[in-house]
Amino acid sequence: MRNILLFIQRYFTFICFLILQILCIVLLSRSSKSHETFFSTAANEVTGKVNQQYSGVRQYFSLRETNRMLTEENVRLRNELTNNYIDTASTQLVTTDSTLRDSVGRMRKYTFLPAHVIGNTITLQNNFLTIERGSAQGVKKGMAVTSPQGIVGVVVEVGPNISRVMSLLHRNSRVSAMLKKDTVTGSLEWDGADPTYLTLRNIPKSSVIKKGDTVLTSNYSANFPSRLMVGTVADIRSESESNFFSLTIKTAVNFFNIQYVYLIENVRYKEQLSLEQTTPTRQ
Repeated sequence: MRNILLFIQRYFTFICFLILQILCIVLLSRSSKSHETFFSTAANEVTGKVNQQYSGVRQYFSLRETNRMLTEENVRLRNELTNNYIDTASTQLVTTDSTLRDSVGRMRKYTFLPAHVIGNTITLQNNFLTIERGSAQGVKKGMAVTSPQGIVGVVVEVGPNISRVMSLLHRNSRVSAMLKKDTVTGSLEWDGADPTYLTLRNIPKSSVIKKGDTVLTSNYSANFPSRLMVGTVADIRSESESNFFSLTIKTAVNFFNIQYVYLIENVRYKEQLSLEQTTPTRQ
C-alpha cells in the first residue's frame, strides 16, 4: 500500500493529466456526432486488433486439440470409403455384425485407427516409430501404418498401450508398389542411405517411365490397401545384368516430422498371409 501511495505521489501530475484528457475526450465525443463517430471508429479498430492478436494466440495453443479432432474426422471419413468394402458371394449365407457392412451389403475389408507418434528414428540402418496406441486400443501386429501424405511402415510389436512400427526406412522393409500409369509392380526397399529416397526394384525395361511418375501401393500387399501414395520417380537406373530398372523414389512422407498416423487393418490379413506362406503339396 505504501508503494502505491509513493507511486501516486511521484506521478501525480501525469496521472491528473491523463484523467483530464480522458474526460475531455468523453465530453467532446458526447457533444459532437462527428467526434463521436471518429472516436467510436478508432476504438473499434483498436479493439479489433487486440481481439485478432488474442484469437491468434488462442488458436496457437489449441493446435494440438485441433489436430486430434481433424485426425479423428479423417479416420471416420476413411472408414466410410467404398473401396474399404468387398462384395460377398450372393449365394452364401453369412451371419455377421451389421456394423461391418455398408448400405448395399458389402463387407468391410479395411478399418482405420488414428495414433500419435511418440518416437521416431531416421539416422539408423533399421529405423522404427513408436506410437501411443496398443492392443487395448485395437492395434494388431501386421497392421499397415500411413500418414495423410503416404505410407509409413508396418506394426511389428504391440504392447498394451504402446506399439512399435517398422519404418519404410528399414533394411528389411519390403512393400509391393506399382507405377500409377500402367500398374507395373515392383518391390519397394530402402538402401540405408538417404531418408528421403526409396528404391523400387524389378520394374521391367519394357515399361515407359519418366521422372515425376507417381508410385502407389499395389494390389499384392497383404498389409496395405491398393493405390495409397508412396512417392514419385526421381531417377531411373538400368540394370545391365538383367531386364529390369531400379527406380529411385522420392517419398511422399517427410519422415523428419511425422506427428500423427493411421493404422489400417486388413480383416483377411492372417488368411492371406497363411496361404502365401504355405508350401503347396504335390498331387
